[in-house]
Amino acid sequence: MKERIERIWAKYIIDALYIVIGCTLLAFAITVILKPNHLITGGVTGFSIVIEALLGIPYTVVFYGMSLLILLLTFVTLGIVEVRKIIILSVVFPTFLVMFEHIFSGMFNFTGGDLFLSSIYYGLIAGSGAGFFLKRGFSSGGTDTIAKVIHAKWLPFMSISQLVAIVDIVVIGTSIVVFDLPTALYAIITQFVFMKSLEVVLYGFGNNLLKLEIISEKEVEIEKFILNDVSRGITKYNIVGGYSNLQRIKLVTVCSRRESMMIRQEIARIDQSAFVTVTAIASVWGIGAGFDSILPNE
Repeated sequence: MKERIERIWAKYIIDALYIVIGCTLLAFAITVILKPNHLITGGVTGFSIVIEALLGIPYTVVFYGMSLLILLLTFVTLGIVEVRKIIILSVVFPTFLVMFEHIFSGMFNFTGGDLFLSSIYYGLIAGSGAGFFLKRGFSSGGTDTIAKVIHAKWLPFMSISQLVAIVDIVVIGTSIVVFDLPTALYAIITQFVFMKSLEVVLYGFGNNLLKLEIISEKEVEIEKFILNDVSRGITKYNIVGGYSNLQRIKLVTVCSRRESMMIRQEIARIDQSAFVTVTAIASVWGIGAGFDSILPNE
């Protein structure tokens, strides 16, 4: 019993450490790189900056309000289980952002006004910070959560990953009207570096595609999520446990790293005793997002 309590406390401490590091990196990147250089990015951060430019409301206030609104929408549309994933960072990170804005606003510009360097370094630092959240299973309630709400309420025929891309494109696209074309072009660089940095923190330097082999007593629910929400194909195998001698169905799917994060979170919600093997894939020949054509000349 004592060992179990110690393990629980150790997990809480590690979680808190990752949250603090992640919040610090992301808030630092926004307040001393993104804002001083008048750049923009996708998601809630980018939307908040656009609203500040249009209405004059401080972006930190907009960010906090958006975080709480997303939290409420998540509860109404997706339920309390999804709320638990985002509630901590929906409250903690905006607090860090307000604090860093108060401390560092106007104090210094980390990249000295170089817009290209600003795009790169913001993506590196902010993506690393977000990676710390996701590595411990937390979510900031940003673009991914908005996409889940839209998918559940209005567009179930589109995958969550497609909706994430659309939300980010819409935010970056509006910056052309509010700011100018170069700002939007720099935002594309920022978003690309952000995603690559996030993936490196989560998985290290490796390939973009992963093969997931999933063994679970609730394979039907997991299969439904992968097919309908992630829009990835599945292969099923009948297997027999060597120790238990019980028959199971193994699900196998190939997906992107970002999609694997979504699948992991859903499996954790459905069946915490599931067994998942993750393998990096050098290449996949066939029809599918991120796959290479099976024809060698295409």
